Amino acid sequence: MIPGVTSRKRFSDLSEQEILALAISSEEDDARIYRQYAQRLHADFPETARIFDEMAAEEDGHRQRLIDLHKARFGDVIPLVRREHVSGYYARRPVWLMENLGLERIRAEAELMERDAERFYRKAAERTTDANTRKLLGDLAAAEAGHSRRAEELERTQLDPEALDSESQLAHRQFVLTWVQPGLAGLMDGSVSTLAPIFATAFATQDTHTTFLVGLAASVGAGISMGFTEAASDDGELSGRGSPLKRGLASGLMTAAGGLGHALPYLIADFWTATFIAFAVVFFELWAIAWIQNRFMQTPFLRATFQVVLGGALVFAAGALIGGG
Repeated sequence: MIPGVTSRKRFSDLSEQEILALAISSEEDDARIYRQYAQRLHADFPETARIFDEMAAEEDGHRQRLIDLHKARFGDVIPLVRREHVSGYYARRPVWLMENLGLERIRAEAELMERDAERFYRKAAERTTDANTRKLLGDLAAAEAGHSRRAEELERTQLDPEALDSESQLAHRQFVLTWVQPGLAGLMDGSVSTLAPIFATAFATQDTHTTFLVGLAASVGAGISMGFTEAASDDGELSGRGSPLKRGLASGLMTAAGGLGHALPYLIADFWTATFIAFAVVFFELWAIAWIQNRFMQTPFLRATFQVVLGGALVFAAGALIGGG
């Protein structure tokens, strides 16, 4: 074996005892993940957290049935066989380790876990010759397939419409605070603040290459500045605005995108062609800002349009006057 490389067995080479051991360790891991989800959801989504606690309890029941079968067939000593020991075996994605997972993302990951587990039990049942083992594995495959229905049942019995509506509103609010608000601030800053230097340079030099370089520098510099400022301004613990890294990325990337939008046309050599295209891009950017404000921030569309267009027009006029002078 090559030093530093862990040996992995193919699933087809596992003995029936090793298959049972793998199933036991997998059930332990899944129960632990469900409880981690429940812990993270408890403060804001207590009813959904209880659903994941019950799903974890079901995984514990599966594990105990597998242990009892192992004791009956092979004794008390269970081999240590985990997912990472088996070549080609499905692995749990590390997304569950991430902070600030959204409610819908957690539910989606749980559904994927159930499908993976069902597939494993069906393949494992095909590999076994013992009737009791084959029956148990088949029963567990059916149980995993029914987890989605079980989750729906738990939601119907434990989540009243008001609770579901409240959780959805809170999840939407968290999405807005973590992604939309910083991204919108960045897009506004990048789109509006770079108008003056880009168009001042354009009209002063009528050199598209120079204008592009100024626009690129202004956009990237503003993106870095806005990203770091947003990430450092609030750790999200008290405000509930979410991960500072996510907010910083949203703000920084959207700031750079806002400036680059009307800088990229100056890659075209003809000055007036590039300028007219840049005008069109600015119009689209300002309309997008107004739409996002109306869609996510509940700002009346006409008011948002007036604010954005007025601000953009003033900055553009300042740049044109300075460059034309």
